[in-house]
Amino acid sequence: MAKIKLTKNELKVQKDALKMYRRYLPTLTLKKQQLQSEIRTIEAKAKAVRKAREELEYGFRDWIAVFSEQDAFPEGIITVSNIRRGTGNIAGVEIPVYEGADFSRGEYDLYETPLWVDIAVRHMERAISLDLEAEVLDEQVRLLTAELLATSQRVNLFEKVKIPETEENIRKISIYMADQQVNAVVRSKISKRKIALRNADTSEKEVYSL
Repeated sequence: MAKIKLTKNELKVQKDALKMYRRYLPTLTLKKQQLQSEIRTIEAKAKAVRKAREELEYGFRDWIAVFSEQDAFPEGIITVSNIRRGTGNIAGVEIPVYEGADFSRGEYDLYETPLWVDIAVRHMERAISLDLEAEVLDEQVRLLTAELLATSQRVNLFEKVKIPETEENIRKISIYMADQQVNAVVRSKISKRKIALRNADTSEKEVYSL
C-alpha cells in the first residue's frame, strides 16, 4: 500500500476515488454476469451445431461403402469458395458471426456419375457449413472468455483491493485529522489558561504596587 498524505486534500481525493469505484463496480459486475450468460448460450449453440453435424454424418452410414469405391466420388467435386462472416458485439466485445459459405463444384460427367452424387454433395456442403459455424462459435467463446477474465480481474481488484484500501486510507486520514483537531482544542485551552494566569499575576502585582 502506497504511503498517503494525511491532509484534507488527500481525504477528498480518497473519497472521490471511493465514489468512483463504487459507481463502476456494479457495471463491471453486470458485465461479468452478461459475459458468463452469453458464453453458456454460445457453448450450448456450438454443442447443438456439432450434434447436428454428427447426425448428418450418421445419415451417411449407408453410403460409406459406396464412397470408398474407387472413382465413385469425383475428386475435387466440392470446394469452399467463400466463407461469409459478419461482426457482432456482446458486452462491448467485437465477435465474428457466421453468415454462411459459398461452394464451388467441380465438373463431372452427368452420364457416368451416379445419381446419388448430387444428394451426397448437398449433404457434404451442409456438413462443411456446420463445421465452419462451430469454428466461429468457438472463436466467439474464446474472445468472450478472454474479456470475462479481464472483467473478473477488475471486479476482484475493486472489491478486494481498491475499495478496502481506499476505505482504510479514509479512516486513517479521518482519525489523524480528528486527533489534530482535538490537539488544537487542547492547545487552545492551555494557551487561554496561561494567558488568564498571566493576566491574573499582572493584576496582583498592580494591587501590591498600590
